[in-house]
Amino acid sequence: MQLQHQALGERQSGQLMIRNMFSGVSRGTERLVLEGLVPESERERMRGPGMEGSFPFPVKYGYASVGRIEDGPPELRDRAVFVLHPHQDLFIVSEEQINLLPDALPPRRAVLAANMETALNIIWDAGILPGDRVVVFGAGVVGTLVAYLSNGIAGTETLLVDSNPDRSALAAELGLAFSNPGDLSGEFDVLINATASANALEAAIAHAGMEARIVEASWYGDRSVKIPLGGAFHARRLSLISSQVGTIPPNRASRWSYKRRMAKALELLVDTRLDALISGETAFSELEAAYPRILSSPDTLCHRIRYS
Repeated sequence: MQLQHQALGERQSGQLMIRNMFSGVSRGTERLVLEGLVPESERERMRGPGMEGSFPFPVKYGYASVGRIEDGPPELRDRAVFVLHPHQDLFIVSEEQINLLPDALPPRRAVLAANMETALNIIWDAGILPGDRVVVFGAGVVGTLVAYLSNGIAGTETLLVDSNPDRSALAAELGLAFSNPGDLSGEFDVLINATASANALEAAIAHAGMEARIVEASWYGDRSVKIPLGGAFHARRLSLISSQVGTIPPNRASRWSYKRRMAKALELLVDTRLDALISGETAFSELEAAYPRILSSPDTLCHRIRYS
């Protein structure tokens, strides 16, 4: 990781200059990028808005920036916005790329927007209905947000599972039931894996009820995993599907644009309890030295970068 300076150039018609206030480090994805584990077949799909360079690392990467409009139309100037853009203190984007923050959402918490958007898409793919028994494996940022959203659906019994017992405090802060993997029992209607662990996926299959839906929401990079599809997998008629935020599920695509989905994600972040998902903060000037440590620490949830 190395901080670099670049010339911005002139702002063109239809563009805005954004001065960053905060950005969020997405530990799972950015760690794969830093370690050069993006498969060659996925390198084009993994390019985010504003990314520069070519995989493998080094590239300019990141996708959770929250800033203020410094230069643009008078009616937009000084508005706080979320932008899918790499870690950078000042940048120029088109007006279509910005997402205005709701008045009730503090910019410091809005760094979670991309994670919330992913969690919302997972909920849609999972097809959770009132009364379902739901288990989410992985109390990282995305997994916890999935459990948080599921828990808000009337009548659901949602359980968050993680091998780190310290994550029980995070679950309690958000009003979520928590379990260690070894204590998990019973069958579930919907099972969601957000761990990038084959062991968790195996546990999901083992605890899936008849015709249950298993959602693989993690990304393994260039790793292969072994999963048990023998035994009662077919007899129980289990569904195993993938979820990826780059595509809106077909049953919503005709009505939901990416813009509408992001607006809803920002609205869902208004809950003050979600500040518990910010596990640390580092000044942008110190990011070069701190970046590997942030990504390697198992205690990192969303790490916030401060620009002033």
